[in-house]
Amino acid sequence: MNNKILQTGTFVISLMLLILASVPQAMAEDILKPSVLASRATNADYSTILNNTRSALEKAGFTIAGQYSPYKDATVIIVTNDELKRNAAASKNGGFGAAQRVSVTKVGEEVQVAYTNPVYMANVYQMKGNLDVVGAQLQKALGKTEAFGAKGLTTEKLRKYHYMMFMPYFDDTLELKTFGSYDRAVASVEEGLKAGLGGTSKVYRIDIPNSNQTVFGVAMTNGCSGDEFIMNKIDFANTKSTVHLPYEILVSDKDVIALPAEFRIAQSFPDLSMAGENSFFSIMCAPDEIRSALASVVKAE
Repeated sequence: MNNKILQTGTFVISLMLLILASVPQAMAEDILKPSVLASRATNADYSTILNNTRSALEKAGFTIAGQYSPYKDATVIIVTNDELKRNAAASKNGGFGAAQRVSVTKVGEEVQVAYTNPVYMANVYQMKGNLDVVGAQLQKALGKTEAFGAKGLTTEKLRKYHYMMFMPYFDDTLELKTFGSYDRAVASVEEGLKAGLGGTSKVYRIDIPNSNQTVFGVAMTNGCSGDEFIMNKIDFANTKSTVHLPYEILVSDKDVIALPAEFRIAQSFPDLSMAGENSFFSIMCAPDEIRSALASVVKAE
C-alpha cells in the first residue's frame, strides 16, 4: 500500500514538473517584440550593406515603396507586397499595416540591419491576419539574430494595447480632416507633402487595392515633431530602433487620419519609462507638435 502511494506521488510530481517545464516555452512563443535585428557587421561598408539589403528585399518579392535617411548614418527602406496589401484591405484602418520598415544604421564601427516584426504589427494594429508569412519572408531575405525593442507583449495585450491608463488605443485615431471624396482627400495630402507644410515631406505612398485606403509615409523635421529630435531622446539602446520611422498619414475613404503620438511612439517603445532621462517626459512636447505638423499637411486647424 505504501509503495503504491509512493509510486503514485512520484508520478504526480513528475507530471507537474513536466507541465511546469513546458510553461516558459509556451509563454515565450506567445511573446512578441516590435523589431527584429537581422544582422550586425563590424568594419563593414555602409553603402554596400544598404545596396545588398535592397537587393535581397527585391529578390524576395517585396516592392520598395520608398527610402529616406532621417539623419546621418541611418536609412529606412519601406517595403510592401500583395499579402500586406490584402491584409490591409481586409482590416479596419489596415493601411497603417500595409508596409514593413527595414533599417540600415551605423552605430560606431558596426552596421545594423533591422526590420519591423510583421506579427507584432499585425496584432498592435488589430489586423485580420497575423502576417506570419511576411515575417518568414523577411527572415529568409535578411536573416534573424534576435527580436528586440521591448521585454515583449502577448498577442492578447497587443490587440488592446495602450501605454497606460488614459492613453489612447489604436482606435483613438487623430481625425485630421474630412473631404468630399476619397480622391480629393488623397490629392490634398499629396499637395501638402509636396509643399512641405509643417516641416513634412513624403517618403512613400501605398494605395490599397479593393479599398479606399492610401497610406503616406511622412518625414518630419521641425522642432519637437522632428524625427531626429525624437530619436535622439528615446532611441538610446545599443541596438537601434530606427525602424520606428517614418510616421504615417492614412486616407480612409473621405477621412484623413493619423495615429496619436502617445500610441504610435509607445507601440515601438513600449518599455520606455514615463519620467527621467530618455523617457516620454523628455519628448512631452512631441504629441501636440506631431499632430500640428500632420494637420497642417491638409491645412486643418
